[in-house]
Amino acid sequence: MYDLSITLFGITFKNPVWTASGTFGYGIEAMELYDISKLGAVVTKGISLKPREGNPPERIAETPCGMLNSIGLQNPGVEGFLKKIYPKIKHVDTHFIANVFGETEEEYLEVCLALESAEKIVAYELNVSCPNVKKGGLLFGHDLVVLGRLVEKIKAKVKKPLIVKLSPNTGSIKEFAKVCIDAGADGLVLINTLLGMKIDVKSQKPDLSTFTGGLSGPAILPIAVRMVWEVFSEFGNTVPIVGVGGIHDTDSALQHILAGASAVQVGTANFSDPLCPLRIIEGIKSYMEERKESSFKNLIGKAHRVPLSMDKYLL
Repeated sequence: MYDLSITLFGITFKNPVWTASGTFGYGIEAMELYDISKLGAVVTKGISLKPREGNPPERIAETPCGMLNSIGLQNPGVEGFLKKIYPKIKHVDTHFIANVFGETEEEYLEVCLALESAEKIVAYELNVSCPNVKKGGLLFGHDLVVLGRLVEKIKAKVKKPLIVKLSPNTGSIKEFAKVCIDAGADGLVLINTLLGMKIDVKSQKPDLSTFTGGLSGPAILPIAVRMVWEVFSEFGNTVPIVGVGGIHDTDSALQHILAGASAVQVGTANFSDPLCPLRIIEGIKSYMEERKESSFKNLIGKAHRVPLSMDKYLL
């Protein structure tokens, strides 16, 4: 028997493959394609305190090996989520993690508290790549002091586990990881999208209405894997790491895992191949069978434990 289950922050997931926020909606559309209870978890589209219409079009632009998006976190707000969406997902036999965000510390906290009674929501994923209106628009995840205070404030008030999705558009990712760990975060998600831009050379204008957007897809895989590696190297098993960024097949998922991720999230790949998460689950199982690795836990961070041979570099 090959055990793909993994227990993180006190919750047992049937497998380590989750879907990433903003790429899977709330799982409702995917239910028409396959049984989403086969997934380890579904991370919801971002939920804010009040409804948001998002940015005007154009909001998505295709790029080599990926895409840019500037959706603007469109969502019905936490009340709309609980009334209209939650009843449609609470029967699904897998875990749901709520991606939450706000423009102030108070808004983040209010969203989390509103979801405390929703049993199907087992944890919160903080999207800290949002502007702090009380700090002149500086992103929460770009200021060590502000980030630490946000995590500490929410952690003190909520009962469910709190994981933080860190931005790659900062300085040392390890510094921001440490602040979250010290503030009591139960886990880290690495990484959010990278800031990018695309210009249409025919019209000579930016493709996105907001000029810049978040770059995702296979193009960012090496950056995401490097950041998972760095944080795992520094903090080991202090808190679990969830890897996201460029995951589109079994190989890319395993790179995150071997670098130190205890679970992975499939994002942009859902748009081109909705069945991608299921293929990755089966792919990881086959990988374990080939290597006679009975427990998935043994794969986490294994690249750190395999001696590096220089023979292949010698002429």
